[in-house]
Amino acid sequence: MKVNAFNVNVCSEQPERLIGFYRDVVGLQPLPQISAGAFLAGNAALLVDGHSEVKGSAREPERILLTFTVDDATAEQRRLEAAGVKFVRHLDGNYCQLNQMAG
Repeated sequence: MKVNAFNVNVCSEQPERLIGFYRDVVGLQPLPQISAGAFLAGNAALLVDGHSEVKGSAREPERILLTFTVDDATAEQRRLEAAGVKFVRHLDGNYCQLNQMAG
């Protein structure tokens, strides 16, 4: 299989809340040419949308783990905490983590 692009879709009962979080707090680059909830995340796209069958928080948050690999995980954690993000917690029932490459 030749994959030309890879997208991760996260659906929510309140997609506007997640869109604001990934745009304003995490700071992902919006991709408005795709949709209001599309973001560039490294070489992949994160797509946030609503879905009629999604209600409340995820019952098994371990099923989805969004990993953001950054240059300085400690600095990013401090920046996110200053913006009101509490570690360890999940937004909308999905886990996210910061990762820093060794080296």
